[in-house]
Amino acid sequence: CGSPTGGAWRRFARAGSATVREGRGWPAGQFGHLAVITLRGLTYTYPGAARPVLEAVDLTVPAGAFVLVTGASGSGKSTLLRALNGLVPHFSGGAISGVLQVAARNPLQLGPRGMSACVGCVFQDPESQFVFDSVEAELAFAMENHAVPRLLMERRIDAVLDRLGMGHLRGRRISTLSGGEKQRVALASALTLEPQILVLDEPTSQLDPEGAEQVLSLLARLNQDQGITVVLSEHRVERVLPHADLLIHLPGDGTLISGSPREVLPHTDQAPPLVQLGVELGWTPLPLSVHEARSHAAGHALATSSHTRVRAVTSDAPDAITANGLSYAYGEHVALSDANLRVRQGEIVALMGANGSGKTTLLRLLVGLLRPIRGDLYIRGQDARHLTLEERIRTLGYVPQNPNALLFAETVADELAFTRRSHGLSPDLPEGLLEALGIESLLDQYPRDLSVGERQRVALGAILAAEPEIVLLDEPTRGVDRAQKEAFMRYLAREREEGRTLLVATHDVELVAESMDRIVLLAEGSVCDDGPTCDVMARHPDYCSQIGRVFDDGRLLTVRDVLGAVR
Repeated sequence: CGSPTGGAWRRFARAGSATVREGRGWPAGQFGHLAVITLRGLTYTYPGAARPVLEAVDLTVPAGAFVLVTGASGSGKSTLLRALNGLVPHFSGGAISGVLQVAARNPLQLGPRGMSACVGCVFQDPESQFVFDSVEAELAFAMENHAVPRLLMERRIDAVLDRLGMGHLRGRRISTLSGGEKQRVALASALTLEPQILVLDEPTSQLDPEGAEQVLSLLARLNQDQGITVVLSEHRVERVLPHADLLIHLPGDGTLISGSPREVLPHTDQAPPLVQLGVELGWTPLPLSVHEARSHAAGHALATSSHTRVRAVTSDAPDAITANGLSYAYGEHVALSDANLRVRQGEIVALMGANGSGKTTLLRLLVGLLRPIRGDLYIRGQDARHLTLEERIRTLGYVPQNPNALLFAETVADELAFTRRSHGLSPDLPEGLLEALGIESLLDQYPRDLSVGERQRVALGAILAAEPEIVLLDEPTRGVDRAQKEAFMRYLAREREEGRTLLVATHDVELVAESMDRIVLLAEGSVCDDGPTCDVMARHPDYCSQIGRVFDDGRLLTVRDVLGAVR
């Protein structure tokens, strides 16, 4: 059915296989009898792929359900979601067969335009959705295409911006927004048409904890109060579980498990920390939220007096990065104001803060993509003003939020080889790099055909292949499943032990709790807190792990911490 019409719409995921069965375990009387999504024998194969990514799929979703879709990167989640509005196969090409009915329409016949009034979509890459560079113009665009009267358009824009807490962004240019702010704009644009179904592919992957909770609470209200069916995929499962009625898990081996979250999660590799802990300690019913877990936790006597999570970095370790009074502005918008930062060699430091707090701007200043309007910056003791960009990138490796910015070669192997060549290194890659990032099977693939999570890992590999002494990462686990995140962090921990320095901008509190020595917290462009991970998380509950909030003890942040204290 069709073929790609240009480079921007090349096939976007490598082939895998998954089979979807009808869900089970619905509470009696929870939903009406009408199905809003029906799939029967749906099979889809990407152009040139050896196997279908969806094979003989049968699935029924009742109207008004809140559905969470989980699975490893490349397991078929995005493909399933994009089929619901016709993007698969109308823009991806490939072969498709079977029955697909969404809101009493046929996406295979109508395509994305015909489905846009009833199915609102938010993709992993919000940048790929935008037509205009003005927030207000972007929100108006879809309504203009559907001939919505001007007065009604303005009312809807006001209402959506108010619901999402985005009124202050109305006049902003999209190109000046943070990744998380762009995700909010994409969601707002989808809501302006008041769709019957909302389809969201990792909508909170770039949002800070507070922003993610605001978006999910809004989706829950739309679901409960207006009956909108929500179908949402997410790797950070713990954020969504309290709202989900049905969980559909694609393990990537040709099968699908579906049912209530409590039924399904213990049998998957995607269980979040609270569920893992509940399974280990035999908690019944299995807790899906911090509130539910606290009553279970109160019954445990924990020996924590000698337990410490602080990893000491020798006091005489030299400074890898020193910043004093750094400031930067995008036009009249001040992004960074008198920020101070010190990172010693061998540290792994988390850079956290709300969307728009200055994390990405700080990383860009460090690598030399931006020049500060004020302040001093030293890289390994050298004044950054006297370093050329080429000199900086020999020492610093930087992976931005958007992996597409780094990918240009014909194959993944070419991307890695180019990095080694351009740095004057031998062709041999660092030991364990391919395995740690899970990209050994992708070497012959075209990078831009990969899923977002796979592209993220390839971009990481393209930078880490140069073995930089200082590594700067901006949301490195965006679109990355749990198993690959754990493998990646094991690799980084090994690099740290060899003396490399890591500064990681992230909203992933569980990642930070597991792996980071220290947190530098930004607020409105300035450093508002800086200290060991356990101390900063204890002072700022919004940036604390699930386990830390359950036990209210900075020394107990992970499942491993609690099991060690119990045993």
